[in-house]
Amino acid sequence: MAPIPGSGLAKGLAVTLRTMTKKSVTAQYPDAQPDLPPRTRGVIGLFEENCTVCMLCARECPDWCIYIDSHKETVPAATPGGRERSRNVLDRFAIDFSLCMYCGICIEVCPFDALFWSPEFEYAETDIRDLTHERDKLREWMWTVPAPPALDPGAEEPKELAAARKTADKLAAQQAPPVTEPHADEQARAAEQPTRPQGDSKQQTDQPNPDRPKPGDSAPGHLKSGDSTPDQPKPVDSTPDQPKPDQPKPGQEGSE
Repeated sequence: MAPIPGSGLAKGLAVTLRTMTKKSVTAQYPDAQPDLPPRTRGVIGLFEENCTVCMLCARECPDWCIYIDSHKETVPAATPGGRERSRNVLDRFAIDFSLCMYCGICIEVCPFDALFWSPEFEYAETDIRDLTHERDKLREWMWTVPAPPALDPGAEEPKELAAARKTADKLAAQQAPPVTEPHADEQARAAEQPTRPQGDSKQQTDQPNPDRPKPGDSAPGHLKSGDSTPDQPKPVDSTPDQPKPDQPKPGQEGSE
């Protein structure tokens, strides 16, 4: 179907009319600060404690706007007879934002998470030479870095938080007072003592119980060895004893 002539012009005029009827809202900067998204590329913040002076950020920077100076110092051995170690100590970390093109390569290649994006953007200067900021200023911008977005319910914990929690637990375990264990002799003595049931005193356990059957006696109502039925009381005969016919009566033994 061929389009109706002038339909495009009518659609454009409709958009213009809808926009003209809406009230325009102007943010009065700097009185009203803009609501920036969390991933805004403003400046680069430095977390100095994580920096190991590996120089990867300075090597990968396409503009060569990162300046790093360091020196080596010797760390004494942690254990007796151990070997001394040397480590790099950061002296200077500066970024020239007059050359930076905000590509974010330095943040991506940092293996120890020492560089972060901050949404801070109010750092204009009248002199271009003042746009080179040292590590003190970069550390101040670090505290304006927004928190990372929440993870999915089934996602793993970030390795930074896991390492920090492991270090905190280790320090807490070292600062906790040691648990005193009982002496070995006391443990052996406690193991040699016989255990008595609770609520029974020594006198009760030593005295014999009259109601308790002796060894070898069977309890009433129980079967004895060789019996097929339990012991039953014999019935009492109420009739007087009658002499048996085979036995003589008293007084007749002599007559015979």
